[in-house]
Amino acid sequence: MSSRRVEFQPFHSAQVSIAKGLTGRDVIRAGRRFGKTTMLEQAAGKWGLKDGLSVGWFAPNYKLLSPSYKRILKLVRPAVEGASRTDGLITLLNGGQIEFWTLNDEDAGRSRAYDRVIIDEAGLIKAGLRDIWEQSIAPTLLDRRGRAIMAGTPKGISDESFFYQACTDKSLGWTEFHAPTANNPTLDPEGVADLQNKYPPLVYQQEFLAEFVDWSGSAFFAREKLLVNGLAVPYPPVCDGVFAVLDTAVKSGKDNDGTGVIYCAVSRSFGLPLVILDYDLVQIEGAMLETWLPSVFARLEELAVTCRARQGSLGAWIEDAASGQILIQQAKRRSWPAHAIESKLTSVGKDERAISVSGYVHRDMVKFSDYAFDKMTAFKGTTKNHLLSQVLSFRIGDKDAAKRADDLLDTFTYAIAISLGNNAGY
Repeated sequence: MSSRRVEFQPFHSAQVSIAKGLTGRDVIRAGRRFGKTTMLEQAAGKWGLKDGLSVGWFAPNYKLLSPSYKRILKLVRPAVEGASRTDGLITLLNGGQIEFWTLNDEDAGRSRAYDRVIIDEAGLIKAGLRDIWEQSIAPTLLDRRGRAIMAGTPKGISDESFFYQACTDKSLGWTEFHAPTANNPTLDPEGVADLQNKYPPLVYQQEFLAEFVDWSGSAFFAREKLLVNGLAVPYPPVCDGVFAVLDTAVKSGKDNDGTGVIYCAVSRSFGLPLVILDYDLVQIEGAMLETWLPSVFARLEELAVTCRARQGSLGAWIEDAASGQILIQQAKRRSWPAHAIESKLTSVGKDERAISVSGYVHRDMVKFSDYAFDKMTAFKGTTKNHLLSQVLSFRIGDKDAAKRADDLLDTFTYAIAISLGNNAGY
């Protein structure tokens, strides 16, 4: 073993309380920043290193799995015999091991035998987890009388969610631990208390109080929050810069997506932080996208002059997939400022992305200009304000979401995250 010592991070008091109460089949319902994933990563390292146990780590997808793999590997590095990110396996010198699986695989864990199982971010899995648990994961614990922990943050009320079932149906045999964000004593108490003012009530209840919230019928983005005293705002007389966000599609046919673009003015130190200036929604065949793109940059230059943008046009942010890649390459050949939207933002679902930017809307940092608010466009035989319609009709957990148009909704949430938040939208 390496001479470098493995140092585990001590649990805070609320984590200690959970650890002492574990029964063998436990579910942790935690608010954001409580520290559930950090706690479980430390536990996995200890079980493998100190106890020589075999641990199975399960997460919804690779993007959520990969950071935990890296952190656990860094933690136990002095005692590692072998590690393979491709195989998702860390083996230790004492015979312990930690194996990683994504729950995209319905056979995750099948044929293995574990002493401990950890299912992280279980609240993100809308359906199918119960089948994977019963048919693939639970049998891995039989040989060694193993134990399981499932953890997550609530994501609405759904009878199809195994995380929701485990927390609310005691007949399933899971012991529930409720851990709101405020239970983390290492966080600033004033900052935690202020979260209630920064987020819409239902978002605060779900994300920070870790409560199961019924989103059905609730308009997520409130009309009044996008206006000032019930009215849209004029174009800003001056701003820091203007930018565009594109959501592209190359499909045709009445039932397929269009290509949406939203134009915004951002001001980081004065006035309204983000003003929606204009939008467009068109249905263009793939070959026509390149001839359409110059009009986007021309419109940005117009808006930069109109709004006296100090930094001029900041460019266009484009989802880096399919036709988006073509547009980014075309723009770069012409020396136009085009940027790929960060994968951290594009990889999460629409619900999660909307929740992540909701605080900015709730704090009156995002407003519609009168031009964008009053604009009517014809698309697929319907004339209306398609941007306003898509934003105001959005519902969390909408079962019919796949049938709804969301091209401009995506540009709206991307624009807020890009201009007011970090790459993850916070």
